[in-house]
Amino acid sequence: MVIERVNPAGLGRPSGFSHAVVAEGRFVFLAGQTALDAENKIVGETVVAQFEQALSNLLTALREAGGEPEQLCAVTIYIVDMDDYRAHAREIGQVWRRLAGTEYPAMAGIGVARLWDVEALVEVQGYAVIPSR
Repeated sequence: MVIERVNPAGLGRPSGFSHAVVAEGRFVFLAGQTALDAENKIVGETVVAQFEQALSNLLTALREAGGEPEQLCAVTIYIVDMDDYRAHAREIGQVWRRLAGTEYPAMAGIGVARLWDVEALVEVQGYAVIPSR
């Protein structure tokens, strides 16, 4: 089995993970992305701003692996404050449509006590299937 690890220069240098992994059959497994910038600093003070950065990071990894947002098959969103997330669901949906379009993957939102970086409010993880080269 062939496995390709993809770590885009535009994202912070990973430590202990790859930003994306492509396995034979062109499955793309996308590591959880928070609102980290290229210097590995959390950006954005609100759940909406952090969701936008996290989703942008996920899509950057997907595109570097040869995929597009409509090829996402499943996405899991880990949420520190579910009430805050739900209160901003309309704005978060607008961010999704602007960045990823209207083709929705299977999705789950999971409430968690905290994420790896204590300042992180959301983390977005997923996988995609892309055409064979």
